[in-house]
Amino acid sequence: MQLGFEILFDQGPCLAVCKPPGLPTQAPPGIDSLEVRIKAFLQDRAETPDNVYLGIPHRLDRPASGAIVFGLRRRATQRLARQFELRSVKKLYWALVQRRPDPPAGTWRDHLRKVYGRPQAEVVPPDHPDARLAVLHYRTIAETDTGAWLEIELETGRTHQVRIQAASRGHPVLGDFQYGASTPFGPQYDDARRLAIALHARTLEFQHPTDKQRVSVTAPTPDFWPLAVSQ
Repeated sequence: MQLGFEILFDQGPCLAVCKPPGLPTQAPPGIDSLEVRIKAFLQDRAETPDNVYLGIPHRLDRPASGAIVFGLRRRATQRLARQFELRSVKKLYWALVQRRPDPPAGTWRDHLRKVYGRPQAEVVPPDHPDARLAVLHYRTIAETDTGAWLEIELETGRTHQVRIQAASRGHPVLGDFQYGASTPFGPQYDDARRLAIALHARTLEFQHPTDKQRVSVTAPTPDFWPLAVSQ
């Protein structure tokens, strides 16, 4: 069967895959999603396909791509989710942004809130009742024609964190028109929901929920990323 995703790690009750851009992690019934595709894969290989379980301890934004991990048992999912809660999971992202950050490496700290009723976040003052601290560390890997190729390590995991923190400083992610980008990215479609942005979950490092070994997975970039960047 054609999976519609790439498997990065598949051991015991733990499955890590590379999510394609333009595909939601989860969606309402009847809409294609990564969850739907993985469940179809699990059902195809299961002896009892009606009892397939898939736990989702974290998510990636629809237009982003990259590494994401799932639990195949409830206890494993709880243990993985706890690692995200405790910030013990190492998350490295790649991003192509407009204009070059100055300085070329550093730390961004903001207070963000999720906009009620909308799939959007915004920067707010620290004393805002809905404010949540957002921290990331970035470094410029290379300069590009449009700006810079950044490697970003997330210290926190807020809604649209990389996208809003970069955009609020004048460095929107390529293709991210929601947060002010003017440069398109990837294949263009009439359906905006299929569009990609240049944000890729490159590396995910976590503790295996059963054998406690440290696992590191690296996701290849989509084939339309610039050749100088794709690895």
